[in-house]
This record gives sequence, C-alpha cells and structure tokens, in this order.
Amino acid sequence: MRRFWMFCLAAVLFPYVFTLAANRGINGIRGSAGMGNMGEAGEKSSKRVYLDGKGFVDGEEYLVGVVASQMPADYETEALKAQAVAARTFLYRQMGDKDEIREDELNLEGMGEEQMEKMWGSPRFLEYYEKVRGAVDETRGQVMVYEGEYIEPLFHRASAGSTRDGDEAHPYLASAESGTDMEMDGYLTVAWWTAEELADKVRSMPEGEQVRAEQIPDTIQVIERDGAGYVTQIQIGSHIFDGEAVRTALGLPSSAYVLEGYEDGVRAVCRGQGHGYGLSQYGAHMKAAQGMKAEEILTYYYKNIEIISGEQ
Repeated sequence: MRRFWMFCLAAVLFPYVFTLAANRGINGIRGSAGMGNMGEAGEKSSKRVYLDGKGFVDGEEYLVGVVASQMPADYETEALKAQAVAARTFLYRQMGDKDEIREDELNLEGMGEEQMEKMWGSPRFLEYYEKVRGAVDETRGQVMVYEGEYIEPLFHRASAGSTRDGDEAHPYLASAESGTDMEMDGYLTVAWWTAEELADKVRSMPEGEQVRAEQIPDTIQVIERDGAGYVTQIQIGSHIFDGEAVRTALGLPSSAYVLEGYEDGVRAVCRGQGHGYGLSQYGAHMKAAQGMKAEEILTYYYKNIEIISGEQ
C-alpha cells in the first residue's frame, strides 16, 4: 500500500514525467475556437483558478494550458480529448466542493501562449493551439467518477506493454493490454554505469549507505515484479529496495527494467516511460488512430467508471 501511494504522489507532483518543461501560469491565451459538443467556446465554467499576480481564470481556459503541457499536440484529437477529461477530473477532485482554488494548491503546470509557441514553434502554434483548445471545448465539463466520486486519473507516456493494477483504494486502475506502446520512439532505453557509479547512486537512497562497488553486479537480484513487469522489490548488496526508489535514484524512465552486469559495469534495459498506472498516452494516441473515441479510450484504461458532466 505504501509503495502504491508513493507512485500516486509522484503522479500528482509530476503528472507527465517526460514532457517538455512547462512554465507555471497562464499568460493571456489567445485565439478563437469552434463549437464544442458540450457548450460554445468562451462560455464560462462554474470553476475558477486563482493565478498569483494575475487573478482568477476560468477553469476551462486554464485546462487548455494544462493539456498543452501534458500531451504532445501532434497526438490524435480523440487522445487529446481523453487527456482533457483526465486533467479536468484531477482539477475537480482537487477542488472538492469548492468552485475556486489557487493554482499553487493544484500541483499542476499550465502553459501560456508564449510557452506553447516556444515549445511548438511559430509555424505550428495556431494549428496546435486550436487543436488543444478544441479538445477541451468538445469535452466541456466532462469528468470521470467511480461510485459517484472523482477518480484519481493517473496517466503516463507509455506502458511496458500493459498498464498496472491499482490497489483496493483504486479499483478502477486495473491492468489493460497496451501493446502498441512498444512502437513508440524511446520505448526502449539503455543506460550503463561503472560499479562505483552505480554504488554512488544507490548510496543516495535511505538504507543504501552500506552498498559497495565490489558487491556490484553480483548481488543485484530482482526479488519481485508485478503482473505488468514492473520491478517492485530489488536486492542490491545486502538490502532489498523498493523498485520505484531505485528507478528514481538511477534516473530511469520507468521501473520496468533489468539491471545486469555488462562490460565491466552494469547495464539497465528499461521499457516504457512513466509509472505505468492508468491512461497510457501513447496507447490512447494509437487507439484514436484506429478509430476509438475519447470515451472508449478512457473506459478502456479506467475500469468501471462513468463519464459525467461535473458542471453545476
């Protein structure tokens, strides 16, 4: 249970580990938008976010910058719509029964037009802005609930081939096959360290102080993996570490890894990007390319949920 909640905390603080960095705040988003299927663009939401030094911004307007920071704009539109629903669900979950919240209470990173233009480039800015804005508008007010409560909409860039089971507090996070994730550029990554370099990284962790270079790689042994192939426990030296803690210490893109002796050092071969829980963004992109709609994508990756209007 403690390990799962550590993953959840990481997902809240770093909801998209491998995106380009997003500058905090919304800087006067511009551009027109078309009609959404849940309300006309520009119609005010019942939710507002307070930006320090800038005052309140409409919740739906705020979400445009959030989605832009979380998912590549060249992904399929239905995937962007699924991401918009996930982002809105997180926002509403954080707000609870309030209609207003400070941005610094959200642990979200929104982008303004200058940040978007810098990330996408001027030639693609208007095209991508309209696309992201349309994804938010066309899902206006839509949120995910499980037994009447907002879910914790965890997501990641790409799974190791299937997503991971949640715990008893997260029954909607059930494993889902996502084999097309293996087609993503960067799905497979390899890193290498000398024994001393690896020992230094392990010693940075609590209870890792006793690990010595001469124990590596002979004492490295995976003790446990979950059903999706992610390391949950690994022995290095005489101590058994949490698999996610080792991933963080080594700077690996996911905890679906193998550590092995290689050329007088240690090699890590890692699959996927992110923690592996909930929505696979690349999987959503591929399913959308195959004709799946946003609602179908969401109910595939989050089990037994309902998509409702959260607007009061």
